[in-house]
Amino acid sequence: MAFSSILRRSVARLGPVGAQIVRSQKQRQSSVFSALYRHASSPVMRPAFGSLSQIHHFSSPAAVKRTSSDENLLRVIEAEIQCAIEAEDQDKVEEAPDNFPFEIEDNPGEQTISLSRTYQGETINVVVHMPDIVSGEGAEDNEDDDNDDETENGTQSSIPLVVRISKKDGPSLEFGCTAFPDEIAIDTLAVKDPNASEEQIAYEGPDFADLDENLQKAFHKYLEIRGIKPSTTNFLHEYMISKDSREYLMWLKNLKSFVQA
Repeated sequence: MAFSSILRRSVARLGPVGAQIVRSQKQRQSSVFSALYRHASSPVMRPAFGSLSQIHHFSSPAAVKRTSSDENLLRVIEAEIQCAIEAEDQDKVEEAPDNFPFEIEDNPGEQTISLSRTYQGETINVVVHMPDIVSGEGAEDNEDDDNDDETENGTQSSIPLVVRISKKDGPSLEFGCTAFPDEIAIDTLAVKDPNASEEQIAYEGPDFADLDENLQKAFHKYLEIRGIKPSTTNFLHEYMISKDSREYLMWLKNLKSFVQA
C-alpha cells in the first residue's frame, strides 16, 4: 500500500475516475523515485577512491557544491510536496466524534495507531494499521464471480485491526479483524496466556470461519458491545487515510532536508 496518502477518501467510490486518480498519482510518485535513482547513480554519488588526491577532491568545497542532478531532484521532491500538501488538506479529519469509545495514541513516524479503553473491568487495546485502499480498478473483471460477498469485499477499502481484550493478569483474547465500510470481519481468534513459556507452541483453536455459525455471530456481538463496531471503524478508516497523508508529507520533507544538507 505504498503511499496511499494522495488518494482521496472518495477514490473507492469513483470507479474508473478513481482509477485514473490513482494512476496519475503513481506517475507523480514514480518521478520522485526516478529522480532518486538518477541521483544515486550519478558520478558524484559513486566516487572512485583510488587515490588520496581523488579523496581530497571529493571532500573539497567545489565538490560539496550542489550539482545539477541535486537541483533536479529537489525540484521533483518540492513538486511532490505541494501535491502532498493539497492531499493532506483534503484528507484532514476532524476530532473524533463524541461517542467514540477509545482514547487514540498516534505517534508521528509510525504506521499504526493504538486505541485503549476499559469496559466492566476489562482492558481493551486495539492496534490499527494503515488502510488497504481499493481504487476500483479490476472491479468489472470480478462481476461474474460466484461469491458475491467476497467480490464486494474485494473491491472495498479496508483497515486491519488487532483487538486484545484482557482481564487483570490472566489470559486475553486476541482478534484479528478486517474492517470494511459498515462491516467488520473476524479473521482469527486466539487465547493468549501471558504466563506461557515462549518455547511452548500453544493450541490457538480452529480457523474462525470453521466455528459454528451461531458462535461466530456471538463473537461479533461480543466485540460490538466493547466498541468494535462500524461507527467506530468507519471513523478510523478516514483517520488512517489522513495519517497516511501526514506521514507521506513528513517523509518527503525528510528527503528534501537530506538532499539540501
